Amino acid sequence: MTHSPSLDAALYAVADPTRRRIVERLMRGPARVTDLAEPFSMSLNGVSKHLKVLEKAGLLRRTCRGREHLLALRPQPIRRIQAWSRQFERFWTERLDALAHQLESEQET
Repeated sequence: MTHSPSLDAALYAVADPTRRRIVERLMRGPARVTDLAEPFSMSLNGVSKHLKVLEKAGLLRRTCRGREHLLALRPQPIRRIQAWSRQFERFWTERLDALAHQLESEQET
């Protein structure tokens, strides 16, 4: 897979545990900014900074209704991460299958 700035941004965004928790919460459905901030012991401004990183990576869709901001998860960047990581799954599966075959051969002798 070639270098992709959108993949880099998505990986950077989910590298932080706070942002991963926000993404996990949004997997259950859209939420207001204040609802997303509630479980964290940081200021609303601090949570907003995390949301901006997620938004810049394309992971969030924001809908404004008056003063209320509703955020929803956009799955496309997660799919890019999944596609990128799948190559490593194939790599390790092949290696582990070869190791299992080698161990079985050694046990037969």
